[in-house]
Amino acid sequence: MLKHLAPWLIAATLLPAGAATLQPDKSELGFTFKQMGVPVDGKFKKFEAQLDFDTKKPEAGKISFTVDLGSVSLGDPSYDKELAAATWFDTKRNGRASFVSSAIRPTGAGRYDVAGKLTIKGATQDVVVPITLTGGVAAGSVAIKRLDFKIGDGEWADTSIVANDV
Repeated sequence: MLKHLAPWLIAATLLPAGAATLQPDKSELGFTFKQMGVPVDGKFKKFEAQLDFDTKKPEAGKISFTVDLGSVSLGDPSYDKELAAATWFDTKRNGRASFVSSAIRPTGAGRYDVAGKLTIKGATQDVVVPITLTGGVAAGSVAIKRLDFKIGDGEWADTSIVANDV
């Protein structure tokens, strides 16, 4: 019934000079988790990104984004309301999640590893997000352990009901 945050997918359109800019109307930030073994997809409707990235000098780039955790959607308002509760995202005290890059490393044609810090509910973890640029669109995902971020406390900490991997 409830969800968690992870495979982040953000689309960015490349400008002629090779710099990137986020186009919110053409971008999405989604996640998938398993509940009782069944995959469940969700998304965040509100997020912002700051991109300072040039394909000619990727190592000099910086990427950051913030996510409005209250904009989470599983497609059912009652589930969305539950996710805002203290047991899950606790949006009254922790309304935003963030990612701030610390390094960008090219790994092949149109591919990059973006290292940085992901913060959710006050917990921060180092992550590396593999990004692929294809046709002017950047896409990537990263797996997280929801319990590392205290997402799903109490009875929901049982990973046989809601998997820890997101």
